[in-house]
Amino acid sequence: MIAIAPDKPVLIAGPTASGKSALALHIARMQGGIIVNADALQVFDGWRILTARPDDSDLRQAKHALYGHVPFDAEYSAGHWLRDVTPYIHADIRPIIVGGTGLNFNALTKGLAEIPPTPDDLRTHANSLPLTQLLAELDPATSARVDTANRMRVQRAWEVLRNTGRSRADWQDATPPPLLPLDQATAITLDAPKDWLNDRIAQRFDLMLEQGALEEARTMLRHWSPDHLSSMAIGAPELIAHLKGELTLDAAREAAIIASRQYAKRQRTWFRARHKDWHHLPIALADISATLHFTDHPAD
Repeated sequence: MIAIAPDKPVLIAGPTASGKSALALHIARMQGGIIVNADALQVFDGWRILTARPDDSDLRQAKHALYGHVPFDAEYSAGHWLRDVTPYIHADIRPIIVGGTGLNFNALTKGLAEIPPTPDDLRTHANSLPLTQLLAELDPATSARVDTANRMRVQRAWEVLRNTGRSRADWQDATPPPLLPLDQATAITLDAPKDWLNDRIAQRFDLMLEQGALEEARTMLRHWSPDHLSSMAIGAPELIAHLKGELTLDAAREAAIIASRQYAKRQRTWFRARHKDWHHLPIALADISATLHFTDHPAD
């Protein structure tokens, strides 16, 4: 049983399509609080359906923050997010922080080094390099820590090394104290069985198509650039390729589902390795909320 105190911040992590937002909404309805986004892609405007941002019904049921507040063509890092989330940590209303981006939770609960931003010309050069070259030019310590299948993370580490002359690992080792130490929050990671999640991912993408994901992609087509961080939204490259005549809709659907499953696998690996001190909640339970105990008294 996981005790949920009304004044203690709640952190909810887990792979894509695992039901994180539904759990956050349940806690907010039961006990109050503001749901604060910790997902690296849901911060951007323009891709509401494909990034599964809260719909109008969700927004009516609870207060939400840091969803769609960043222009789709802007740069946005864990450092930006940490600055944006800071006011909600110190506010009177209890935050329920939810998302699938492990790096944001790491920054929040373990601290984040203040690394200088990457100059535009260096970013443009990095965008032109293949992932294999970026990886080959990283230092061993950083290579051992970064998700080598995540181009955005690898490229950022490469940019830090080239821009500052110090490795990302060196910067991380000089990290300041965290904004929200883990023992000051109720931290929950949703554990998703592979087969259960794979089926759910396919069902959710089909639902996104029914809700207008293709029309959303058509609206974004004139703004499309693979260099935008927001373009990493699962399904966006595939639907854009369909609209350009490069893929059939069936092929785009299949490619997007595969990409989402691969992303979920990387997320499960991250959380399994780094969230050993979090509460783990099996999401295949008939009623997840039955494992939560809502207390009326503040946390000790």
